[in-house]
Amino acid sequence: MQPPPPGFMPFSCLNLSGSIASPDVKLNLGGDFIKESTATTFLRQRGYGWLLEVEDDDPEDNKPLLEELDIDLKDIYYKIRCVLMPMPSLGFNRQVVRDNPDFWGPLAVVLFFSMISLYGQFRVVSWIITIWIFGSLTIFLLARVLGGEVAYGQVLGVIGYSLLPLIVIAPILLVVGSFEVVSTLIKLFGVFWAAYSAASLLVGEEFKTKKPLLIYPIFLLYIYFLSLYTGV
Repeated sequence: MQPPPPGFMPFSCLNLSGSIASPDVKLNLGGDFIKESTATTFLRQRGYGWLLEVEDDDPEDNKPLLEELDIDLKDIYYKIRCVLMPMPSLGFNRQVVRDNPDFWGPLAVVLFFSMISLYGQFRVVSWIITIWIFGSLTIFLLARVLGGEVAYGQVLGVIGYSLLPLIVIAPILLVVGSFEVVSTLIKLFGVFWAAYSAASLLVGEEFKTKKPLLIYPIFLLYIYFLSLYTGV
């Protein structure tokens, strides 16, 4: 057996301990990234890091549709009861119709009034909505000129909700339409009901002796609304 050459080390004496370098990968364990990959680093260095950003879910984006549109059905139902039963003795806080105005409730009432006015008069639908908007604007401007502290949104809501009495008398007029005297009395009752509901909310104590100057145009506005329904 030949002797080993100089510098030869037996295989059993070699130190083979060590580790294999792991690939440079990017791990996401539900928190922060541990290590970015080469591609990620390259994109960030070139200014394209925004491509890798992931937006967190915003809890506000998961709101129900009614809440997203700011529609409170309970509030609308309460306001409808306040308008249909305007007597103070019933104990309703009717000022909520004025002090907490909304748009969807009055719009629904006006659209419903327009729907029942479709009876042979389809052209009046857009006209009713126009009269609601600009009629409320007229009442608002008149109230401000007379010294009232009221916003246009409040007038728009009150005028819209107060169309409910005219909706209530509509089916009655279909039944008693052939009786002219009874029909006229029901029309007058509906107009007075609607005008009282609106005026009692809009005409406050700040008007003092000027109350008739605001009540009268409100009364005329609901007469005109009724005429669009009856075709008179």
